Amino acid sequence: MIEARGLVKRYGAKTAVAGIDFDVRPGVVTGFLGPNGAGKSTTMRMIVGLDAPTAGTVRVNGRPYRDHAAPLHEVGVLLEAKAAHRGRTARNHLRALAATHGIPDQRVDEVIDLAGLRDVARKRVGGFSLGMGQRLGIAAALLGDPATLILDEPVNGLDPDGVRWVRTFVRELAAEGRTVLLSSHLMSEMAQTADHVIVLGRGRVLADMPIGQLIAGGGSSVRVASPRSAELAAVLRSHGATVSDGQHDLFDVAGIDAAAVGEAAAAAGIPLHQLTTVESSLEEVYLAMTAEDVEYRSGSAVPEGSRA
Repeated sequence: MIEARGLVKRYGAKTAVAGIDFDVRPGVVTGFLGPNGAGKSTTMRMIVGLDAPTAGTVRVNGRPYRDHAAPLHEVGVLLEAKAAHRGRTARNHLRALAATHGIPDQRVDEVIDLAGLRDVARKRVGGFSLGMGQRLGIAAALLGDPATLILDEPVNGLDPDGVRWVRTFVRELAAEGRTVLLSSHLMSEMAQTADHVIVLGRGRVLADMPIGQLIAGGGSSVRVASPRSAELAAVLRSHGATVSDGQHDLFDVAGIDAAAVGEAAAAAGIPLHQLTTVESSLEEVYLAMTAEDVEYRSGSAVPEGSRA
């Protein structure tokens, strides 16, 4: 379990983390979300003692990380995919880490197999792709068979098979009663993996709740298709609905549910070719929630003067 209370981190005049509280509980996969600059990486570094908090406390399995006599057996961490000597082989890198905790070579070979590294175990890390580096980082995190795992962007650079493996594996670990904190910018993947989410924005907690509850809070709309779309849109507006500008005969409706749309169309004698309830996605809810907390914004690809 990870417990943060009043956690603050300042770098000079800049506040990266602004007094946050949260718990990451065993038995669930907790997604850690937020825009670039939100404070996620800083928070993860404080959890494992790489950065000292300016104020507040954070405990892992009941005590500060630095107080664990054998931290690899308590916490497995992936913060940097290629945090390994480029001249070492994958197996020797893992053996060097294992030696610090008296972990036998048998366990090294086990995590090599778990991470799908058997064919490259005796190759030098300097020649690894990003995806293979991620697998090596995950193998290192698993060495001590820890009760808690902290994985920062573990699927970055992985192929679809690797992404599915990470998704399945972390859920299996949580099912065993372990604590799993997982950071990712891939909302579609997080929606399939996480049970609970913590969302940061500018160093503050914006949400801390089950993922289903977060998505449900985004509401839903109704997608409608009709050969008499303009007439139907006018009818629905008269019922208090908000109707989007659609394409061809297809448009979205908010403010009333699918049953009410169907009843209004039937009463007006207007045929329907499609009537579908569309739930908000995690990505849509996340983007709306963090819209005011994005530190780095992309510009338009269209020059201002050339717009119609």
